[in-house]
Amino acid sequence: MDLRKLKTLIDLVSESNVSELEITEAEGKVRIVKGPVAVAQALPVAPVVLPAATVAAAPAGQAPAPAAAAAAPQAPAGHIVKSPMVGTFYRASAPGAKSFVEVGQQVKEGETVCIIEAMKILNEIEADKGGTITQILCENGQAVEYGQPLFVIE
Repeated sequence: MDLRKLKTLIDLVSESNVSELEITEAEGKVRIVKGPVAVAQALPVAPVVLPAATVAAAPAGQAPAPAAAAAAPQAPAGHIVKSPMVGTFYRASAPGAKSFVEVGQQVKEGETVCIIEAMKILNEIEADKGGTITQILCENGQAVEYGQPLFVIE
């Protein structure tokens, strides 16, 4: 299944009242399940209507401190390369191999910056803008969410 089509399906499920979607095509089967755990994990990544309502319903003294703490590390200056999918983040093509990019390295638009493994498929993630890598926001082998910041490019 095409990455863009998969992203569109994820967006549709996240923005609708549908909690589960399963699609079977010639090249494979995809199942997207939305639950309370995914909403809680998505809160620091991208504001959604549901988490905003949850924060508003919490006592006023408790909500601002965690929200401010979560927002502070995600406000780096520059262009942010975000994860297009849920999976496992890898900085190199193999465990002993050289990393695709390092802090301070120049990258061109379309250059591979990392790999995200999803469902045993290794997906090369490309820079969507040229510039200098100023921050790497994920650790090698770390699980990443859709829309999670991976790199900062200036």
